[in-house]
Amino acid sequence: MASLRLGPLLRYVDSSSATVWVEASRPCTAEVRCADGTGGEAPTFQVSGHHYALIPVTGLTPGTTTTYEVLFDEARVWPLPDSPFPPSAIHTPVDDHEGVRVAFGSCRWASPPEGEKDPVGPDALDTLATRIAADPQGERPDVLLLLGDQVYADEVSKSTRHWLETRRGLHEAPGAEVADYEEYTHLYYESWLDPQVRWLLSTVPSCMIFDDHDVIDDWNTSEAWVADMRATPWWRERVLSGLMSYWVHQHLGNLSPDHLAEDPLYAAVRATPDGTDALRAFAARADVDPASVRWSYRRDFGRTRLLMVDSRAARVLDEQNRSMLDPAEWDWLREQIRDGRVPGNQAPADGRAPAVDQAPDGQAPDGQAPDSPGAYDHLLIGTSLPWLLPNLVHDAEAWNAAMCRGERGERWTRRGEKLRRAADLEHWAAFPSSFDTLAELIAEAGSGPQAPATVCVLSGDVHHAYIAEPVWREGLPGPDARVVQLTCSPVHNSIPAYIKIGFRFGWSGVGRAIGRRFARHGRLTPPPVDWRKTGGPWFGNQLMTLTLSGRSARLRLDHAREERDGGARLRTIAESELSQVRS
Repeated sequence: MASLRLGPLLRYVDSSSATVWVEASRPCTAEVRCADGTGGEAPTFQVSGHHYALIPVTGLTPGTTTTYEVLFDEARVWPLPDSPFPPSAIHTPVDDHEGVRVAFGSCRWASPPEGEKDPVGPDALDTLATRIAADPQGERPDVLLLLGDQVYADEVSKSTRHWLETRRGLHEAPGAEVADYEEYTHLYYESWLDPQVRWLLSTVPSCMIFDDHDVIDDWNTSEAWVADMRATPWWRERVLSGLMSYWVHQHLGNLSPDHLAEDPLYAAVRATPDGTDALRAFAARADVDPASVRWSYRRDFGRTRLLMVDSRAARVLDEQNRSMLDPAEWDWLREQIRDGRVPGNQAPADGRAPAVDQAPDGQAPDGQAPDSPGAYDHLLIGTSLPWLLPNLVHDAEAWNAAMCRGERGERWTRRGEKLRRAADLEHWAAFPSSFDTLAELIAEAGSGPQAPATVCVLSGDVHHAYIAEPVWREGLPGPDARVVQLTCSPVHNSIPAYIKIGFRFGWSGVGRAIGRRFARHGRLTPPPVDWRKTGGPWFGNQLMTLTLSGRSARLRLDHAREERDGGARLRTIAESELSQVRS
């Protein structure tokens, strides 16, 4: 009899359908059976000896909550026996105009086993799960956005290191880092079998995107970095396994049931007794030709549009043409911003590989735009790397990019590449033309009679939280919408004290002045926006929550903090209204 190895994860949810991801111990038919009589089933598919299913659930009633159970070949495997948590449930929105509550963050080390002291403090996802479980009818996110570094392939725990030692020697590269698909699956077990997180992900829908540590630190930092990694004997297996495991564990669940039904790769993997070869060939193509696939995707939650942007694998790394996104990816982003804002506008096909190139969710029939005033009241741009950084950090990264492309000669080019890798100088600021292009797209998205109330750039990566607001320079067209950079990280990780000092200094007036010196030495053109920090920086394990209703947007930041009784809870440390008129 098949047993439940991992999951269930509730992934996609709309007003009438959902998907639930599971891993089984052997081939079987996986079924979701809801208390209201609805449900769905799917046979498992096999990748590298593991058996997975993404179960479509259809016929749900809008505006309802229904509990569910998971069965393998008619035998119940979820809820677990003697579970201390409430039944897992699917909450459907009432209609396309209902508000949405979005919680987000990034960078999560797996929590240590129960009873062990946590060296980095309480896990924000654990504490969120505890809060929801204690009051199932209380406030909960409608969707959880995990903005990168869901697993750490290059910074493993002590227990994972011991497991690796029992599997292979660690004296050869990559040493105490994951090397293949099987070892990636171990990371997901360690992270997602945490009892609180397992229950949370079974009852709160989630959207995910990778960042570097999902594969390796500095992934795709530069053309020279890629060349160096490809020269090592272990890198190919590492990157292919990373992309394969990401597709299975994270990417599939980002897609709607209709898109899954049309996905050729998903069909190919499910059509054979073992889909490993098909998935491995896809991963090899994605590694060699990143522009041939798309990991970015769109979700519409009522009148809130989320564009989750791949700012890690879609890069153009040629030093003379560096770009955070390749040309087709930029075209896709423009189309998703514009779709529905002009009557009759329809996002065209772009010729990308269909395996992960999905049509936008929520598009009106026949491509026609929804009723005025526009397709969405709020635009969320999810990118693992912050667009707006502390001013000194921004100028240092832009300066470094100038050095690496030869602005000050060959000696500075060599120094610049070493510094780029050592200091992780690879955010949007390190791609100056892309920074400017994103500013222009945000201005376009937030302008005109159909402009949304807010445009929020949601990011993580930098192990602290802050709010920053841009101002377009005089003479340049700026948006009517409120534009904010919302950065929240980590969910469960740490940051050295000297880095905290550095980030605080980066926002200071002195830091800004030093940044201007970098800009002059690098012969940098001023970006189209200036910006200021309007909240933070805040440090600790944390989550941000956006509550979007009508044209209003409210932000809350919660810290996971230890209690005197030895437990932990989320404590609100900042709240603000985002949709008010800017001063």
